[in-house]
Amino acid sequence: MSEHPKDYLGAKMGMWLFLFTEILLFGGLFVLYAVTLQRYPAEFHEASKMLDTTMGTINTIVLITSSLFAALAVTALQKADIKKAKIFLILTIILAGVFLVNKYFEWGAKIGHGIYPGSPDIADWAPGKQAFFALYYTMTGLHGIHIVIGMAVLGWIYWLIEKEKCTPDYFIVLENGGLYWHLVDLIWIYLFPLYYLIA
Repeated sequence: MSEHPKDYLGAKMGMWLFLFTEILLFGGLFVLYAVTLQRYPAEFHEASKMLDTTMGTINTIVLITSSLFAALAVTALQKADIKKAKIFLILTIILAGVFLVNKYFEWGAKIGHGIYPGSPDIADWAPGKQAFFALYYTMTGLHGIHIVIGMAVLGWIYWLIEKEKCTPDYFIVLENGGLYWHLVDLIWIYLFPLYYLIA
């Protein structure tokens, strides 16, 4: 137990450093998006209308709710309510799966209509519209990979709680997992209006 305070601070600092690298990664893509949008504003607006705003809204609600459950899992474990912590973790993972299923159908519909980078069906489109979908697939795809990683991490944390390696006295792993999940949620909150709600 005496090592826990030191472990806690080190793990917390390490997590924040990792999150900073993630912010740099997506930050670079957001800058690229902003530069391209400024160059092709009309084409981006036109391409945005081809996305399913309802599906994007549902996924936004799903991720925000999952982030709430992740926070509730941390609180429950801190209060030594192991059962609730595990339930909230499962709910977080389930909602992450719902997000991915929705995204699969959304991508599938677009790809089925030949709307994807390199498709001969969009070869004669305006450069701005092609750039929009290239960025759309790159950024939402990268975000989707982070969702999958987050699900795996939360599943591993669930196992640690089962094995009593993540406890009310030492919950840093769950807390860090929650921080990662909140970042994934935050990134989508930026992606949603940038792609689905271009005015």
